[in-house]
Amino acid sequence: MQRRPFGETTAGEPVDVFTLTSATGIEVSIITYGAAVQQLWVPDRKGRRANVVLGFATLDGYLAHDGHYFGAIVGRYANRIAGGRFTLDGVVHELVQNDHGNSLHGGSRGFDKHVWQVLAADEASLALRYTSADGEMGYPGTLVADVVYTLARRALRIDYRASTDAPTIVNLTNHTCWNLAGEGVGPVDEHLLTLNAATYTPVGAGLVPTGEIASVDGTPLDFQTAAAIGSRGYDQNFVLDQPDPGSLALAARVEEPRSGRALEVHTTEPGLQLYTGTFLDGTMIGTGGHAYRRGGCVALETQRFPDSPNRPAFPSTVLRPGAPFTSTTVFRLQP
Repeated sequence: MQRRPFGETTAGEPVDVFTLTSATGIEVSIITYGAAVQQLWVPDRKGRRANVVLGFATLDGYLAHDGHYFGAIVGRYANRIAGGRFTLDGVVHELVQNDHGNSLHGGSRGFDKHVWQVLAADEASLALRYTSADGEMGYPGTLVADVVYTLARRALRIDYRASTDAPTIVNLTNHTCWNLAGEGVGPVDEHLLTLNAATYTPVGAGLVPTGEIASVDGTPLDFQTAAAIGSRGYDQNFVLDQPDPGSLALAARVEEPRSGRALEVHTTEPGLQLYTGTFLDGTMIGTGGHAYRRGGCVALETQRFPDSPNRPAFPSTVLRPGAPFTSTTVFRLQP
């Protein structure tokens, strides 16, 4: 494990980058700003390594383009809450609105825009913590969120745990954006995607779910068998097929035919947001000096469903004192 300085925030907070390396040649760098995966180097079928995640070479890039969440832990509530409002135990809570009248990814200053505390670090893992104060971005209760990254051979595991001192809601995810051909190389149109999801949550205005759960059959959202992602562009939550809800299960697989690299996503979560870089506009320069353009990545964000606090039929995101939130996602890389 290597640790080095990565810069300072505008408030003068120091940010570090930690690099973990496995015996199989996989190397991941994680910064304490947003607890974000900054780089992840993986060999192809011929042993040639490439960085396969989007990010910035310096902290200034993250500060200047903080609306793209590259590699970050997203919270207190990942995805959208309609109208920036929800009711819990009869009390209406007004959240900071930062997305066309809705609250997205925790508001204008979510977990991705804070420096996380380092709890522990060794050659295989990094444990980080962020404490969100009562009332931050409008959320009730003081929430303590812990994230542990573990690199083991060909897998990057993320374990989440959160506790609160008052009833609240929580939905945590990681927003790593993948390009298995190599960061900044080009669009992910030819990546082959499989999703273990027979249904999805249709959306209306502002990409907020309507409350319906619909079949993917006969729609462009049907990735039950491997299909090229294509250039259509996606920002959609899928309902994962869970034979044993809450247990770690295969949710998705992505293959890049030319390099032979593949990614499997295993999770305990019931949902997965598929995002294919529809908001990348070519103005951002990434770690390798490439401009990030529309369709240049695929994000597979394991999560509870968007707007769950306002949709009683969706999996609950309510967290109460004495009953901690736990979640695990594993990214397995091949070859």
